[in-house]
Amino acid sequence: MDKKVSDVIDRAIQREEEAYQFYMDIYDKVQDPSVRDTLAFIAGEEKKHRAFLVEYRDGNYGTSALRMADVVDYKIAEYLEEPEVDAGTSRQDVYLIAAHREGRSHQFYTELAGMHGDGELKTMLLKMANEELKHKEKMEYLYSNTAFAQTSGG
Repeated sequence: MDKKVSDVIDRAIQREEEAYQFYMDIYDKVQDPSVRDTLAFIAGEEKKHRAFLVEYRDGNYGTSALRMADVVDYKIAEYLEEPEVDAGTSRQDVYLIAAHREGRSHQFYTELAGMHGDGELKTMLLKMANEELKHKEKMEYLYSNTAFAQTSGG
């Protein structure tokens, strides 16, 4: 792998490490067990992304290791301000914070892919962007179902 490609992958690995730490920092601040479970899950996903990128950089995976999936972008995070985190942060705010983070990660990979011509690296970066958008979708789904819970009236 040439130095330029390796540098791109190293930056992406660093980004996944930062994302993992971001979620674990929130995990340490909140008390709600279900929110902590969700944060542990999404942090685990970031660890998987990091592991994939390391394996990709080391030549053990090709672009076929990730699949593109259809994703619904609810765009909730684009319309709501990102809340601050503290010990009393509500479940819905944690999900909104995570949606914002995943949206930024999606943008990071999309922009990084746009800097490269067609080829394996661009394909892999677009697939990573899709992975982040799937996480955003999941967080926005959890947010909407928590903030706007279904009532018995319909």
